[in-house]
Amino acid sequence: MEDMKDALNQVLWASQGGRVGDFGLSACKVCEMSDNFFYSSDTRCSGRPLKYLQTITFDQPLKLERGGLIEKVTVVFETYGTLDQDRGNAVLICHALSGDSHVAAHDEQDDPGWWDMVVGPGKTVDTNRYFVICPNLLGGCRGTTGPNSINPATNRPYGRDFPTITIGDMVETQRRLVDHLGIKKLLAVVGGSMGGHQVLHWAAKYAARVRGAIPIATSTRMSSQSLAFDVVGRNAIRRDPNFHDGQYYDKPAGPEAGLAIARMIGHITYLSREAMREKFGATRNQPHDVPVDFEKEFSVGSYLGYKGSEFVERFDANTYVTLSMAMDLFDLGQTASDLVPMFRNAQCRWLVISFTSDWLFRPRESQEIVEALVHTDKPVSYCNIRSDYGHDAFLMTNDLDRYGELIRAFLANLSGRVQADDGQPNGGGQHDPSSIFHTSHPHRLDYDRIVELIEPGTSVLDLGCGNGELLSQLAARGHQRIVGVELDEQAVIACVRRGLDVVQADLNDGLNA
Repeated sequence: MEDMKDALNQVLWASQGGRVGDFGLSACKVCEMSDNFFYSSDTRCSGRPLKYLQTITFDQPLKLERGGLIEKVTVVFETYGTLDQDRGNAVLICHALSGDSHVAAHDEQDDPGWWDMVVGPGKTVDTNRYFVICPNLLGGCRGTTGPNSINPATNRPYGRDFPTITIGDMVETQRRLVDHLGIKKLLAVVGGSMGGHQVLHWAAKYAARVRGAIPIATSTRMSSQSLAFDVVGRNAIRRDPNFHDGQYYDKPAGPEAGLAIARMIGHITYLSREAMREKFGATRNQPHDVPVDFEKEFSVGSYLGYKGSEFVERFDANTYVTLSMAMDLFDLGQTASDLVPMFRNAQCRWLVISFTSDWLFRPRESQEIVEALVHTDKPVSYCNIRSDYGHDAFLMTNDLDRYGELIRAFLANLSGRVQADDGQPNGGGQHDPSSIFHTSHPHRLDYDRIVELIEPGTSVLDLGCGNGELLSQLAARGHQRIVGVELDEQAVIACVRRGLDVVQADLNDGLNA
């Protein structure tokens, strides 16, 4: 642990320049000796210098939502792909609390990014088609102005003097960056967890600047249970004797124990009961021997101890306090009816994604967003992905075949690349051979008769819409407002491929809109 502490001190000193170096225990070495026991959504993240950083400093003061201002704001960001001549293919990706600007590797020599399985040539967010922008958040510790940045008033790191910021303040810095890049309207804004909070704020406040919004595994405000975990994490940092009221950058040691415990607490909330059973059930009493000072009596203890200590190598304690507080202060409303005024002016199309086993941001919280959007007659699709991997599911490959395909199809339709007839299997909604409507021809003749019975121009809600064939015929005829309701996950994906609005719901549970 002493070697790790020495490395951390170097990290803290290096962080005054806005960059964390490559120090400490190697995740790869530990994974090799433990058969990937320590693998998680953040395994690929490191504190190594980022090779493709771009930097912009805005001299105009940033007036903060909770009072005060920051005289100058520096934003570090990375871009992927090429911006179209009309600047209409830009996708902004918003990272969560522990992320940074390095969303994906730029080439084979570059380190993997935190969403490497999603972003890149030919991947879900295809950088051969889209111009991807990922900035490090305001308050971050990887280059954008934050607590470890130099305060021009004192010529020392801000530390405790860094002001309280909000999700709105973060989005305002992103808005300035988008303006700097000459982009008038984003094709889409995408983000999970706290990144989803940013997506919601973009769509609500900068309605004319967004064509598509993809909030993933998120909420309109933190539940009291989720907020409680953050409170405990911040207290662990602040009560560390090496915290020094946030002014630890010039001290021999920083609050690494407190930060590690905060991360351990957070990491528990990212996993599901099923994921915990799978990872630790069979080896409950077989802990790994890792060089950390935390309890290692059980396998879950060695895992959490390692993940906490690993996190200290690349993250700043003040940043953890700052960003977690911003997330906890985010509050668009508690119920669907509270949200209606917030989303009334939104002009974009929506794709909302949740995961069945996520108990940090429960599916019900995403469904409240969907209900508010339906109430305000906004075009929205929603899917609750069946998953055993908890909140971390959107950062892992296990369910990528479904959540990734939803994102891919949604972006393709936003950009005019409809996927309904691209040769991919629609899945779901397949005709049962025993059906009286089943023929060797894929076209449903009964749908032709139904279409004839529907008055042109009327709105249509199709309950049990299958793969969207009927709704597609209605869309082709010019119906402007058509919505499907479907339970089958694959059928929902098929409808999104067709460019349709579809909400996954069980009709037996009733409809709230």
